[in-house]
Amino acid sequence: MLKQFLNLKISQKLSPQQIQLMKLIQLPTQAFEQRLLEEMNENPALESGKEEDNYEKDEFDTEDYDDYDDSEADRVDAEDINIDEYLNSDDTPDYKTQANNYSDDDESKETPFAAAISFHQDLINQLNTFILNDEERDIAEFLVGSIDDMGYIRRSIPDLVDDMAFTQGLYTTEKQVEAILNIIHELEPTGVGARDLQECLLLQLKHKTPTESIELATSIIEQQFDSFVKKHYDKLIQKFSISNEQLKNAIHEIERLNPKPGGSFSGNSKITENVVPDFTIRIVDGDLELTLNGRNAPSLHVSKDYQEMMQTYKESKDKSSSQKDAVQFIKQKLDSAKWFIDAIKQRQDTLFVTMNAIMHYQKDYLLDGDETRLKPMILKDIADMIGLDISTVSRVANSKYVETPYGTKLIKEFFSEAMKNDQGEEVSTIEIKRILQNTIEEEDKKNPLPDDLLAEILKEKGYPIARRTIAKYREQLEIPVARMRKKL
Repeated sequence: MLKQFLNLKISQKLSPQQIQLMKLIQLPTQAFEQRLLEEMNENPALESGKEEDNYEKDEFDTEDYDDYDDSEADRVDAEDINIDEYLNSDDTPDYKTQANNYSDDDESKETPFAAAISFHQDLINQLNTFILNDEERDIAEFLVGSIDDMGYIRRSIPDLVDDMAFTQGLYTTEKQVEAILNIIHELEPTGVGARDLQECLLLQLKHKTPTESIELATSIIEQQFDSFVKKHYDKLIQKFSISNEQLKNAIHEIERLNPKPGGSFSGNSKITENVVPDFTIRIVDGDLELTLNGRNAPSLHVSKDYQEMMQTYKESKDKSSSQKDAVQFIKQKLDSAKWFIDAIKQRQDTLFVTMNAIMHYQKDYLLDGDETRLKPMILKDIADMIGLDISTVSRVANSKYVETPYGTKLIKEFFSEAMKNDQGEEVSTIEIKRILQNTIEEEDKKNPLPDDLLAEILKEKGYPIARRTIAKYREQLEIPVARMRKKL
């Protein structure tokens, strides 16, 4: 049986220009500069710098030169674009503050980074201090290439032998690979090339000057590694017939070792990240002052030459077909340049007004740096203040950094959910996490507090939180369970 239904659906679509604006808003400073360069390379009608003072600029009017058919021009179909994912207004927001407190002459002072060799190249360089024949060097370099960024070789010797044969045409034996691996274990940082944590710790212990504590630590890792990891200290005392103090000294030696030797390499490019703040907040005469990085406010203008070409065409009496084709190209470039300049200005306004609202919302924290004074704040709070869409606020918060008197922060770190204390007052989850962290730091490490006792303590302090919530916050803070925090 067939049934007919009438389904009415109203949807709102965005123009390609609105979509591009949203993408511009999302870009942090460095990515925005790259996008700016790309646009200037693609559009000769867009120029940087200020226009000459002696040139009287006329805003070109599309109606004046729109006397030809541009129906064949390339167009972007926006039919399948969902309005909910983008800003729903082109208008400049009503919520205004002074947004011209940055100068076109502002220069960003960045600290240069010295060029550094990679972790793996440093290991290869160290191999030059060993006398190796060509085959041994090929094996050694293959093994170094198999070391991950944390300093481990996570593959078995048979797998490495097979891989060398299939991918490198290098035929060797497990015994020979083991011998070369022993050479890799002599490289710095000590412990590099280990196949698991146990071997990594043993390599480091064997490179230390032998003492009673070092020898005991070595025996513990070799013979009772599982008991050590699980912190079964009573079993270790009984196994090695040692005192509590002797075990404590041995464990102290183990805790001084580096479980991730590759991660400590100073030249590891993954560790160094040059973050360019998009905003700066300073305290001036007891009040907050916000500035937008000047690199987000470039001086741009529409090409004088292109406008003059358009003016020449308008004044021409005879308009040939080739002239019309040329002027269509010029019109498209002028329109694109004018739109891009307007979009950048709107981007500046959106960034500034959003960050300004966040700054005033979190004024108490920004004036003294006490994280417990961060107010509960969600995207909707800021969106309602400035009259913008939640998705727009999210684009600003998720990708931008702000330099504060207390360090450079990712803006989204200022956002947190609210919970009620025992007096019914809303407090930030950031405040609760800080209190939880402080409570754990102050605990008796011989008898660390399990999650249910932590929940009781926070309840006594005025924060009624369930045990599962304590566990979630503890994991977010990267704090291990009570058993793993136990010390002698």
